[in-house]
Amino acid sequence: MKLLKGLGIALCLAVLCVIAVSTAKADDWNRKTVITFSGPFEVPGVGQHNLPAGTYVFKILDSQSDRHIVQIFNQDETKVLTTILAIPNYRLKTTDKTTITFRERPAGEPESLRAWFYPGRAWGEEFVYAKPRAIELAKETNQPVLATSIELDTAPVEALKTAPIEAVAPTGEPVELAQVVEAPPATEATPVAAAAPTTVAAADPLPATASPLPLIGLIGLLMTGAGFALSAFSKRAV
Repeated sequence: MKLLKGLGIALCLAVLCVIAVSTAKADDWNRKTVITFSGPFEVPGVGQHNLPAGTYVFKILDSQSDRHIVQIFNQDETKVLTTILAIPNYRLKTTDKTTITFRERPAGEPESLRAWFYPGRAWGEEFVYAKPRAIELAKETNQPVLATSIELDTAPVEALKTAPIEAVAPTGEPVELAQVVEAPPATEATPVAAAAPTTVAAADPLPATASPLPLIGLIGLLMTGAGFALSAFSKRAV
C-alpha cells in the first residue's frame, strides 16, 4: 500500500513539474517582457506611435520567417498598443537583462525605439519603420534606418509577414541591410535563400513556432488523473 501511495505522490509531483516547464516554455517562446520606461518614446508599426512613460509588455506574436512580429501591450495586457514588423539582429555579447536601444532625437523629442534584445539571446528584434518616417529618422540621426513601403497604419498582421524591407540612408536612397543589422558569425550562419535587394533573406535561427504546449497539457491531465486515482485506491486499500 505504501508503494501505491508513493506512486500517487510521485505522479502528482511530476504533473507540477510538467506545468512549470510548460509555463517556462510559453514565456520563452513569446519572450514576454515587462519594461518600464522613464520617459516618452516613439514606436513604429500599426497603432499608437508615441507612448508616454510607464510600464509596457513586449511579446513576440510570430517568428516563423525572417520577419518577426512584435506586439506592445499596456501593463495589464488588455490592449495592444502597436504591432511592429522586425527582423533578426545579431549582437556579439549577450546579457542576462533585457536590452532596449533607441535612436537619439533632437532635444525635446521622444527617443525612437530601435531594437529589443531578450535576456540570454544573441538575436534581437530590429524594428522597421514606415518608409517616410524611416527617411526622416535617418536624416535626424545621420544613420540608415530599416524601412518598409507598405502603409503600416492600416496594414493587417498577415501583410507584415511578406512586406518588403530595405535600409534607407539619410538621402532616402536604399543601402545594404548590413549597415543596420549585424550578420551572425560564420560558425553560426544559416544558409539563406536568394532575394531581391530590398527584401530580407536572413534565415531565422530561433526555435520553430509549433508549440508543444497542447501535448504537454494533455500529458499533464492524464498524469493528474492517474495520480489521484492511485491515491484514492491506496486510501481504500489501507
